[in-house]
Amino acid sequence: MFIAAAIVSILLALMLTFSAFGKLTKNPMQVASMTAVNFPVDKMWLLAIAELAGAAGLVVGLFWWPIGVAAAVGVVAYFLGAVVMHLRANDKNIAPAGVLMLAAAAAAVLAPLAA
Repeated sequence: MFIAAAIVSILLALMLTFSAFGKLTKNPMQVASMTAVNFPVDKMWLLAIAELAGAAGLVVGLFWWPIGVAAAVGVVAYFLGAVVMHLRANDKNIAPAGVLMLAAAAAAVLAPLAA
């Protein structure tokens, strides 16, 4: 089970880091997505910090599973918020947030099983 937990956690951490980098550099695609859901572009750095914290927690969680579970639950909450924001704005582009939310849920389940 450790290999599955490691693969899911590392891939999710990489995706979160990539997404955070896009937010910090104000990537046009990220800005367009934030504008579509009426999120203030000047506050994107806060989302990037949350993503980086989640990524760090997922990696640390490979060595101490309670941190991994906490990080994964936080990432699930983060992406649940993203899905809600997209739905409230009538933006149908919820697939990326939904897939990452499911990956975070898988990481939360796999972390204690790998211990």
